[in-house]
Amino acid sequence: MRAFPMFIKTTGRKVVVVGGAENSAQKVRLLAKTDAQIVVCASELNAELRQKMDAGRLTQHTGRVGPVEFAGAAMVFVATGCAGADVAYRDLAKQAGPLVNVVDRPELCDMTTPSIVDRTPVVVAIGTEGTAPVLARLIKTRIEGLLEPNLGRLAALAGRLRPAVDRSFAGQQRAFWSWVFTGAPMAKFRARDEGGAAQEIEASIRNRVLPETNGLHPIDVIETGAESADLLTMRAVAKLQEADVLFHEAAVGKDVLELPRRDADRIAIGDGAAQQKDAAQSILQQQSSGARVAVLVTEANDFANALANAAPTSAQVQIIVHRQGRASETVPAIQAIAE
Repeated sequence: MRAFPMFIKTTGRKVVVVGGAENSAQKVRLLAKTDAQIVVCASELNAELRQKMDAGRLTQHTGRVGPVEFAGAAMVFVATGCAGADVAYRDLAKQAGPLVNVVDRPELCDMTTPSIVDRTPVVVAIGTEGTAPVLARLIKTRIEGLLEPNLGRLAALAGRLRPAVDRSFAGQQRAFWSWVFTGAPMAKFRARDEGGAAQEIEASIRNRVLPETNGLHPIDVIETGAESADLLTMRAVAKLQEADVLFHEAAVGKDVLELPRRDADRIAIGDGAAQQKDAAQSILQQQSSGARVAVLVTEANDFANALANAAPTSAQVQIIVHRQGRASETVPAIQAIAE
């Protein structure tokens, strides 16, 4: 990456926009969704900007513009429509220190504005480092169709309930929220039964009961082959994102290792039968402690067999094998895979 993706806090902070025409209005339209204090530096404003000023959403600075106007700003957007003026204002802003975006001039930008999918407080930002904004908008359209329109309200509810969840499910918060966002509450939100979803979540917190989480989590053995990450099934990728602990062979590609959560513990599996046996024992120990375990291997049969054979005969161990381009298989413990 040549640009680091991040979110900038706007509460109690000033954002300056230079210019009063359509290009500036487009930036203000986006900024007005935040709680930033918007200052527009321009002698004249177009109708849309005047309307936002009359509504108290922005203030106008009509005087001379110098570094003092940019001091303390979180961000500056320069959109005068004049190439020479854009460079001059950008230089003035840089003297005051904030990050600067010059509209349609990526070579002058410290930051670029992404295409945004807004389900506040859930926000998805898509960027192409200024190289292909049309592609970013196409990706945005696809993601818009994937996310429920009311997803933000479920996220907001989750935010309000987090302190209560921390008290009721200390050490089990991830399992609780996994149930909320993949189980019955999410299904009710999709069906527009938001009240029913909230009642079910609150009842679980009140009763300190984790629905649908009895027993040990299955061990997910994910076969990567010698191919790239884009050939993994969607279910396999989802399991990588859910895993608390990731075991992986050295031959697994770097692009595949980019897929799991960054905070998941990662443990390398050594080459050879003895190393596989040791890894199998460690995996079963992690599972017995309540962790969600995923295993990345280039070929699944041998390792799934090693896991099954390492499990005690009395254990209720479920092993799920995910193969590229094929449905997953459930493998009982103490039973080899039959191809």
